[in-house]
Amino acid sequence: MALTRTLLKILAPLGVAGLLAACSASGANLGATRAELGDFRLCYNIVTTNDAVRGPLSREADVEVFADRIRDEVERRFGRYEGDRLYHIALHLDAYVLAVPGIPLVASPRSALILSANVWDDQLGRPLNEEPEQLTVLESAGASAVVGSGLTMGIEEQMDMLSQNAARSIEDWLVQHPEWFEHDAGATADATGAMAADPAADLEPGAPVAPPGTGVALAAADGATGDAAARPANSCGRL
Repeated sequence: MALTRTLLKILAPLGVAGLLAACSASGANLGATRAELGDFRLCYNIVTTNDAVRGPLSREADVEVFADRIRDEVERRFGRYEGDRLYHIALHLDAYVLAVPGIPLVASPRSALILSANVWDDQLGRPLNEEPEQLTVLESAGASAVVGSGLTMGIEEQMDMLSQNAARSIEDWLVQHPEWFEHDAGATADATGAMAADPAADLEPGAPVAPPGTGVALAAADGATGDAAARPANSCGRL
């Protein structure tokens, strides 16, 4: 309940006037790979949805479908990187607004997405960020900048647009930390992470998600659980 109240406070102004002029650069085009990501190669690509909140003035989304769209876009953007070290991106869908039709220039809601993000180093078996990074993703500027996506897009299109922009926001965040992706050739792996006491235990929204293959069991409230012992260390995929 505390998380719900907090997210509603964040999203409430985004539902009407607060998003009248707030838009993100589109993530539809990938652009060039970013040199700051150094030795990055994507391994596990995880999105959990437990306790996801639908914000005010929002159409209702199937959050599992939304999670699939986000995974697809993370794979599309980060699958281009062919470094020598494996990393996992673990996301939690905290809240979303899929804008409803409004009144142009008066009350034209915009779409938004809030994610909590963690990046894991496979060799170290732990997240590189100390606390989950909360990302607020807005709809793209463009043809809908005046009237809002509620009037110009359907639910599927809104989810696609926000997922593309989310993947770009994650890339922009990682680029701010090039030290995470630079390693000496002779660096050795840290000790493997400790196995979770209860792999099926629910995680609080935004808590770090431990990908299989790192020696840390995945625990996710939406039913995605991992068995680190049952998977090879370099086994990568989507969860």
